[in-house]
Amino acid sequence: MAKRGDYFGLGYIVSLILAIIPVTSWLCGAITRFTEGKILAGILRLILGWNIIWIIDLILMILSKHILRIIPL
Repeated sequence: MAKRGDYFGLGYIVSLILAIIPVTSWLCGAITRFTEGKILAGILRLILGWNIIWIIDLILMILSKHILRIIPL
C-alpha cells in the first residue's frame, strides 16, 4: 500500500503539490491541525504559516512525508 500524505489522507504526490503552493500549504496545514483537534496548533499555523513554517513543511514533506508538528499533543 502506498504511503499516505499528511493533508486529509490524500496521496503523497497530491500532498506534496499542495505543500509547494504557499496558499494551499497555509490553508491545508491549518485545516489539518483543526480537524485533528489541535486548536492552538491550527491558530499558530494561521498566524505563522506564511513564513518559515511553509519552508519547513516543504522540506519535511519531501524528506519524511509529514508536515511540521508545532504542538504534537
